[in-house]
Amino acid sequence: MYSLAEAKIRRDRKVQAAMRRIAPVWLLNDDYRPVEESILFDLVYPHSVYGWVQCRYKYDAFNDVLYHMGERHISETEALTVQEQEPYLVGDIATAVPNQPHPRE
Repeated sequence: MYSLAEAKIRRDRKVQAAMRRIAPVWLLNDDYRPVEESILFDLVYPHSVYGWVQCRYKYDAFNDVLYHMGERHISETEALTVQEQEPYLVGDIATAVPNQPHPRE
């Protein structure tokens, strides 16, 4: 059985590998569930096509698997509130250029 500290270390490694290209990313609603050895959390980041999004994830520490549980678009006001705290993953990208021509209409 993984402790909270061990589960967070494993989760952080998995999230960094998956999300390092889209940093900066903010972490919200970090909830550990010891019975199932999992952590539920939200990541907020500026998506290059859709604007600001809040994605829900579940990290299963026992199986070392990160599950995407859905997402929602958030307003600029909500994004400003989130940005008042330090980012979970720091990025040094100044701008993002969409690689999908459809939204550029």
